[in-house]
Formats: sequence, C-alpha cells, structure tokens
Amino acid sequence: MYRQGDVLIVPIEESAVPPHIGEAPQEARDGRGRLVLALGEVTGHAHAVVGPGRLVRESGPSAGPMWLHLPDGGRVVHEEHAAIPLPKGWYRVVRQREYVPGAVRLVAD
Repeated sequence: MYRQGDVLIVPIEESAVPPHIGEAPQEARDGRGRLVLALGEVTGHAHAVVGPGRLVRESGPSAGPMWLHLPDGGRVVHEEHAAIPLPKGWYRVVRQREYVPGAVRLVAD
C-alpha cells in the first residue's frame, strides 16, 4: 500500500478489477499530462501520477473508488510531498473521508 497525504493507493490483482473498468474510457489528463488522483481545493496542488497509464473513476467526479492501471509503472507526485514510485500493475485509489455533523465528505487539501 502507498499513501500520499489524503490518497491511499492499494495494489490489486488484475482479476480483482471489475470487468466494466477495462472497457471504460481513460480519465483525461490535466494540462501537464498528469492523471490527477486528488486536486487540492485550497492550495491548487494535486496528487497526480506521471507516466503512461489510465485512471478510471467508478462514478462521478468525486464519488466512488478510482482504478489506476500503470503498464510500465509510474510516480505519484505532489508539490508538498516526496514522489512515490509505483511498480507496474493495477491499483485501487481511495480518497480519505471525514465525518462532519450530518455528513461524510472527502478530506479537503
């Protein structure tokens, strides 16, 4: 497992990837060519993956898990954290959540 700030990246076997994820379109890259896992609402910084691969969100822009496929490996980068190298493979990406009275929300960076 890998963690960078409020993002958890869990390696998974390809057989654990839901079948519809393999057919889903690739997540768009940002202007710097990165796959953004989480965008900081306050700072504008981003937890992002550089390198070849694809990112698929389960549903909606911030709901549900994300699935990351890195056929050649990659690196998770952020302006305020050290880069984390990731070996090739499939990953489930989970955003940290927090409880506020009456709701559960994604942690804001």
